[in-house]
Amino acid sequence: MASSARVSKIANVVIPVADQDGAIAFYVDTLGFEKRVDLPFGDKYRWVEVGLPNQETTIALAPPPEGGSSGKRETGITLQTNDIDAYYTQLKDSGVDVDAEIMRMSGPVPPMFWFRDPEGNTLLVVQ
Repeated sequence: MASSARVSKIANVVIPVADQDGAIAFYVDTLGFEKRVDLPFGDKYRWVEVGLPNQETTIALAPPPEGGSSGKRETGITLQTNDIDAYYTQLKDSGVDVDAEIMRMSGPVPPMFWFRDPEGNTLLVVQ
């Protein structure tokens, strides 16, 4: 018999990072996220989650799995802003590694740009 259980939400997205304190500083101080969880787990690990104010889904800034790597990943995470020009300028002025320019395509495709966190993980911003 098939179960009627369903997924109720996207809880979080995990980005493996080597420097959790550095990642927290970037996501909280530079991008404006809130630190929601910071707890030890297992024998030597720490579980950290950051999220945007008033939003449920979080990004977990977790150590890579045993033998795994961190950094230089395409995260698949897209952030939305109502003023892409101002946000682009804010990130660039803060020293964030942003694309050379905002991509502006026609039709239903919104203006967008990519940026990288301190470990080279890539996120997309759209308007």
